[in-house]
Amino acid sequence: MNEQCPEILFQDEHYIVLNKPANLLSVPGRGPDKQDCLSARVQARFPSALIVHRLDYDTSGLLMMALTKPAQSEAGKLFQNRAIDKTYTAIVAGVPDQSSGSIDLPIRCDIERRPLQIIDHDQGKSALTHWRLVESYPNQSSRIELSPHTGRSHQLRLHMKALGHPILGDNLYGSAETHAMSPRLLLHATRLQFIHPFTSEKIELDCPADF
Repeated sequence: MNEQCPEILFQDEHYIVLNKPANLLSVPGRGPDKQDCLSARVQARFPSALIVHRLDYDTSGLLMMALTKPAQSEAGKLFQNRAIDKTYTAIVAGVPDQSSGSIDLPIRCDIERRPLQIIDHDQGKSALTHWRLVESYPNQSSRIELSPHTGRSHQLRLHMKALGHPILGDNLYGSAETHAMSPRLLLHATRLQFIHPFTSEKIELDCPADF
């Protein structure tokens, strides 16, 4: 088992930003078989490291951790106030009719089928995703840039399914065919941009997808 600390793309006295591998939990799950995770690997090297936000087990890419409690609190405010711009790259089934658009569909947990989420116009929480077509491929798939305005669980996966273009390799929301088109979920957190709460410096981090 590879329990090394993931690649570090930014580090100062307040924060570290890492490239989370696909198929790795952000935080420990329930049970002894779910203790290997990004936060545990990072804390083995940086014992004071604290989680700020999470990526799905299946999703790779940029993930921020704080190195102090005050830094965690300030980063939490950035996320709460939507002052961190996040961009993802995905490969989806099919080619959208338009070159860009927005998906505004409320989401809630499917209580009877956790961890699945569902679109619910009555009880769901607001969820907004902006998307842009980057490139289309001969196998009837497309590279899409996704910019979530909100951060609901499984938001990007569910919204792309609702658009009619599920993310390849998605074992939760894709069809058997689209799941079989990739051995992993083709979703990667590509970019983080924010104003550093302690230095006021504009931080822009890019981590291209390896698919």
